[in-house]
Amino acid sequence: MKELLRSTDPTIIAFATALLSGEDIACFQMDVNMSVLEGGIGIFPRRLMVRPDDHELAVTIMSDNEIPLGI
Repeated sequence: MKELLRSTDPTIIAFATALLSGEDIACFQMDVNMSVLEGGIGIFPRRLMVRPDDHELAVTIMSDNEIPLGI
């Protein structure tokens, strides 16, 4: 898996996931359970991962929809 984007905003992650699903690109959210360690204040960013073969297309989809990659 290759990192596509990093954000502390869960709405960006949800929107990006929906866009990728619409294009049949599998993705995986990492660091979702970090809120247990941080106390739920949202300071640690979540990462959205895609397969290396899909990364270039996924970056294009994110930039077309003006989603900041945060990397």
